[in-house]
Amino acid sequence: MPPKTDNPHNFIEISNLDLPELDAYKQRNEVRLLRINEPAPGIFICESAKVIRRAIEAGYEPISILTAVNNPDEDTRYVYDACKDVPIYYGTDEILRELSGYALTGGVFSAMRRKPLDSIKEIVSGKKLIAVLENVQNPTNVGAIFRSAAAMGVEAIILTYDCSDPLYRRAERVSMGTVFQIPWTKIDKKTDYIEELSDNGFTTVAMALRDDAVRIDNPGIKECDKLAIILGNEGYGLCSDTIKRSDYVSMIPMNPAVDSLNVGAASAVMFWELMRDRL
Repeated sequence: MPPKTDNPHNFIEISNLDLPELDAYKQRNEVRLLRINEPAPGIFICESAKVIRRAIEAGYEPISILTAVNNPDEDTRYVYDACKDVPIYYGTDEILRELSGYALTGGVFSAMRRKPLDSIKEIVSGKKLIAVLENVQNPTNVGAIFRSAAAMGVEAIILTYDCSDPLYRRAERVSMGTVFQIPWTKIDKKTDYIEELSDNGFTTVAMALRDDAVRIDNPGIKECDKLAIILGNEGYGLCSDTIKRSDYVSMIPMNPAVDSLNVGAASAVMFWELMRDRL
């Protein structure tokens, strides 16, 4: 039977796992989904009703829904109601596990269309505090940074071309859907983001463990009108050119017995310090 709902919607029982319409859910390679419609934006898979709801509210377009939820909660009902003109495929947990390759932790999937990416100028317009992620490759860290940024009032995020994608399922899940709450863009290899941020009035702060680094609570940093905090790769941090060209090099003071924090944890500390007087 189709999921219980006040409206019939476009529910389609899965009787054939080889339907072409279900191909997106079989793709385990998210990079392939990202590039599937090139040069137009690709698609991505959204997992759990709460995250799908946030994506819809942020203006992302569902292509289809895949569900095993028979007794929908508030978020799931919202998704069903928002997708009256979208095919909603349903089946048992076992069928969906066979289709997708693993259990649906949230009970609901959605294949969604990506949006065109904004330019740096568009994404930072009217903003005072943004973050830049340079070569952050673990989607868990990307999701954690987005969640901390949303909690602390960071207004936009720029990702370099070599970062993990915020719309990968793990990043979405760890972020609790805040990847749809904060404006973000991903830039190509040729973009000189430090120059563009400077042209748009931002002071750049490179986070790096160096002897000449100032504390993140440095008055000179906190008094800046527009700040761009730059976070680097999990293993080797920021590239030397980024550090050299930034207006400040900064660090989090910590117990000398520990030499560093995970980039996700470090971002939460930095964002809180910079925003605590405004929250």
